[in-house]
Formats: sequence, structure tokens, C-alpha cells
Amino acid sequence: MENQNFTTTLVVDQTPEEVFNAVTNVRGWWSGYYSEDIKGDTEKLNDEFSFRAGDGAHYSKQKLVEVIPNKKVVWLITDSKLDFLEKKDEWTGTKVVFDISTKDNKTQLVFTHNGLIPEIECYNSCAPAWSQYLQNKLLPLITSSKRNMNKK
Repeated sequence: MENQNFTTTLVVDQTPEEVFNAVTNVRGWWSGYYSEDIKGDTEKLNDEFSFRAGDGAHYSKQKLVEVIPNKKVVWLITDSKLDFLEKKDEWTGTKVVFDISTKDNKTQLVFTHNGLIPEIECYNSCAPAWSQYLQNKLLPLITSSKRNMNKK
């Protein structure tokens, strides 16, 4: 499957609004031990934020280019520097998409990193990292009562 963007799906009992609130609480799930890993606003259209991890080895800046409450959030990665890659700005210009819908009385979140494809260097490191953040951080945030904590 060439040119296959990295995508994964979470299905939960929570409402689309609860899922949306968790997704836009980026500090609550896409950070290490400190919410300071995220700088900027992460909730509304045209908000911009940066993410830094691994002593600066991973940096990216995101702009929210589409926000449809309880349905969809899209980040455009406007800048990136991934020191562990030969092409350090490989993420720049890619998009991260969160599609929220209901299916069989459950809420489905489809996460897609458009541009993160098997042919690029980052795929073998970044796809598993996204899976870990989504399964181990975002999913518990969605299913807990802490969705609104750690917002700016």
C-alpha cells in the first residue's frame, strides 16, 4: 500500500463533544512529563502552538486550519525539526487530522497524519510514537474526567 498515510481509529463510549474537548486539550495528551512541552493555543481556528520533546530533538509548529466543533480538527504543520532524521523538516507541510463521528451508539475518532507515509524516513519511528500517544495518553484522557485539565 504505497502512499498510505498513517491512520488509526479509536472507538469510545464518550460523546463527540467529550472526544473533541480531549483532542483540543493537546497539553493533556501530546506532551511528556511537563505541559510546557506545548506552547501556544490549541483549541480554535487559526490557533498556533509548538511541541518540543527530547531536549529539543523533536520540534514542530502547528496551526489549526480546520475546526468543526465535535466533528473535526486539522493541524497544518508549518515548521518542524526532527534531529533524528536526515531530512529534519520532513513533517513541514503535512497535516494531522482528527475526524470525529458516531457509529453504532459510540464515538469514533479517526486520526490521520497526511504525509506520514511508509516511503519517508520518519514513518518507522513516528507511526509507532503516534500510536503510543493516542492509545496511552489520548484514549485515557477521553475516557477520564480530566479532559479540561492542563488547558492553557
